Amino acid sequence: MTDTPASQSRTEAPVPGAELPESERFFNRDLSWLEFNRRVLAQALDDRTPLLERVKFLAIYANNTDEFFMKRIGLLKQREQHGNLASPARPGELPPTATLQACRDFVLEMQRELTKCWTEVLVPALHAEGIQVISYTSLPDADREAVDRWYRNQVFPVLTPLAVDPGHRFPFISNLSENLGVLLERPGDPELRFARVKIPDVLPQYIRVESIIAGGRVPAPTAEAPGRFLQLDEIVLNNADELFPGMRIAEILPFRLTRSAAVEIDDEDVEDLLEHVEAELRMRRFASALRIQVAPDPSPRILSFLLDELDLQEEDVYIRPGPLAYADLFELAEIDRPDLKEKPWRPVRPPALADPDADIFAKIRERDILVHHPYESFADSVERFIAAAANDPDVLAIKQTLYRTSKDSPFVGHLIHAAEEGKQVACLVELRARFDEEKNVAFARKLESAGVHVAYGVVGLKTHCKCSLVVRRERLDGQWGIRTYCHLGTGNYHPKTAQLYTDLGLLTCDPSITGDVARLFNALTGHTAEQQYDRLLVAPMHMRDRFIALIEREIDHARAGRPARIIAKMNSLEDRLITETLYRASSAGVRIDLIVRGFCCLRPGVPGMSDNITLRSIIGRFLEHSRIYAFANGIDDMANFEYYIGSADWMYRNLSARVEAVTPVLDPEARARLARIIDIQLRDLRNAWLIGPDGCSQRLTPPDHADPDGPESMGTFASLMKLAQSGA
Repeated sequence: MTDTPASQSRTEAPVPGAELPESERFFNRDLSWLEFNRRVLAQALDDRTPLLERVKFLAIYANNTDEFFMKRIGLLKQREQHGNLASPARPGELPPTATLQACRDFVLEMQRELTKCWTEVLVPALHAEGIQVISYTSLPDADREAVDRWYRNQVFPVLTPLAVDPGHRFPFISNLSENLGVLLERPGDPELRFARVKIPDVLPQYIRVESIIAGGRVPAPTAEAPGRFLQLDEIVLNNADELFPGMRIAEILPFRLTRSAAVEIDDEDVEDLLEHVEAELRMRRFASALRIQVAPDPSPRILSFLLDELDLQEEDVYIRPGPLAYADLFELAEIDRPDLKEKPWRPVRPPALADPDADIFAKIRERDILVHHPYESFADSVERFIAAAANDPDVLAIKQTLYRTSKDSPFVGHLIHAAEEGKQVACLVELRARFDEEKNVAFARKLESAGVHVAYGVVGLKTHCKCSLVVRRERLDGQWGIRTYCHLGTGNYHPKTAQLYTDLGLLTCDPSITGDVARLFNALTGHTAEQQYDRLLVAPMHMRDRFIALIEREIDHARAGRPARIIAKMNSLEDRLITETLYRASSAGVRIDLIVRGFCCLRPGVPGMSDNITLRSIIGRFLEHSRIYAFANGIDDMANFEYYIGSADWMYRNLSARVEAVTPVLDPEARARLARIIDIQLRDLRNAWLIGPDGCSQRLTPPDHADPDGPESMGTFASLMKLAQSGA
């Protein structure tokens, strides 16, 4: 598979806004992403959301920020160290040093909002509901003694204090670990000695005092019977003297370290990709430090010592009140208080697959089946498809891509079972899926040992497409022949995230699509100079070209006075050529609605450049993950637009550095469903934000006269749950 140049058919046309400086034509990717994360934090401040869901959003915000530092700040620091300047391929990009400073300023501003949200809003609200997050020093003497006894029995044996002196090197401090830095004094010796204590991450980080006193589980806390929660690091800190008998603690500093995850080895000339990825994982464990988080008024001596040993600068220090790791709040969010959470949602069976005993292949032959998760059951559709294929004696072969999946993935078991039954089974395991590399290496070895043909993708490209192919022997026109079935999706084959992320999938036996999927698998597992596809848009070969051609077709319609409209829903938008083509479409009069959950480098609403482009982001109960691309093609009725779904965002990496697949949706009923989904999201005034030309997010709110049962008031998630329950 090789990349091809982007469409050149209209490069002579003027680019709207070309005379403007880069900063006025595009948003910076990293600052746009931080603005997205601000929208996540805003969910924690939204009193319309149940209390423990707000706590969870605070943890999600913190977890997102950790990943941002590991991936983006790590990459920016690498570019800064190597003197890499801004690349023209990356719209809105600043020099690395300027971006790093702008990101730091943004994060510091958000830290203040984070602290205020936790200390002034959520902690008092939790306290009113009987969930009391308290300090160790506030405990009555008897309770403190009980906590101390628990510490000696359950925590002390796990701790390993590590000294630093001529006989002990400075210890390795792992990524995202919480630690205590301690300066110790020996009686009669003025020299101070340093030691580090890691807070064990194998134990809960929030400890219920009542469960310690009772010696076991206790009922969930309520306003009438409150529960008190202590942070584990505070318990360890207040008992730290027991770790150093005969010594005096002169100073102590809790701190948390973040390391880079931007460690990637060039894989162009590797002989064994599996061993290559394992080597990269070992390197990443020891990657450079990026950030140290500490509480207010940190010990200057300990902090200076840590900065020297970790090769960090003052600008890498983030001083912040509250928990060291706000991501630990996931534990509090799991407290068993249904009244403080969203009502549990149980996905419905897709109407076409309502009969669990029906032959799923016969159902797919009747018509294409579009499934929408988590509103419709992943288990009763996608898992069922692969399970049925594994157990069906008429199935001859199964092929599947795995980018991310759960530790107990049913797909791995089904593929192994199919191989044991004598079927031809091939699986493309993407070993380089960020933060899932170790798990995917284990899956690859397990599948290989069971006789599955395992491929690791195309050298130099990540395989991000989500597709499965089933080859089945059937009676065709009175004779035995072969029919192929496939699933193409926007999300991973991951049963757990399929309950949390909104994604779409298409089950079809249309030979024009399944034939393309078969060719795609051949390209992934074999050798091809260049593959042609009839229906699929495949990256990096021609997806960008095809999308640009579709946008240009809308320009032609607009200039001819015909209906012209583009609706594109994705996670992120950054590709320069796509963006500039959208600017030209806007200038030609094409109406463009963009629904982009995360960052977006396109600047909407700029006079003369993007007047006809609106940009919105939808944040709420589920993670908006599906990609939908719709083109009017001269038609007014949205149900008859030309629709595509798939795994690719409009990002340079998706279009140039990954294997991606986007499929047209040909079935009229499926297209009508996509139109309803889009319509709900464009009418949403509950979960939606409008992004202005300045990059700022404006939360939309329904007017007083809005229908309480309409998507304006209910929002995307409640409206789509209602739609799923109705069977529409």
